[in-house]
Amino acid sequence: MRHRVKTNKLSRTGSHRRALARNLAAALIEHERIETTLTKAKAHRSFVEKLVTLAKVKNLSNYRRALAILGNNKAATAKLFDVLGPRFQERPGGYTRILKFSKPRLGDAAPRALWEFVERSETEEALVSEATAE
Repeated sequence: MRHRVKTNKLSRTGSHRRALARNLAAALIEHERIETTLTKAKAHRSFVEKLVTLAKVKNLSNYRRALAILGNNKAATAKLFDVLGPRFQERPGGYTRILKFSKPRLGDAAPRALWEFVERSETEEALVSEATAE
């Protein structure tokens, strides 16, 4: 029985799960849209949401906390505080969305998902609108 069990272990050790969470969060912050399995995206959604909430208030304490959580990834932490924090300043939560792909992954038939931030940057929106207009 899984009564009151919050975490999904993903068949990994604790250190492997922690490294996976850091790498997924850093990739999502860097690229703002990643393709992963549905289970990984759902399991680590709250991890990234808490980081964005932390980045909404830019001070040294929050910066150091985010840097420690992301494993000293300075580029991802800087983008988190300089770009994503101000972007979601007025939003109370729900910074990411998970979209399911219709076809599973070829190798093991795992369900795939597109994990992205809800609000995109203006340059990315312009690229998407140009691609759909053609």
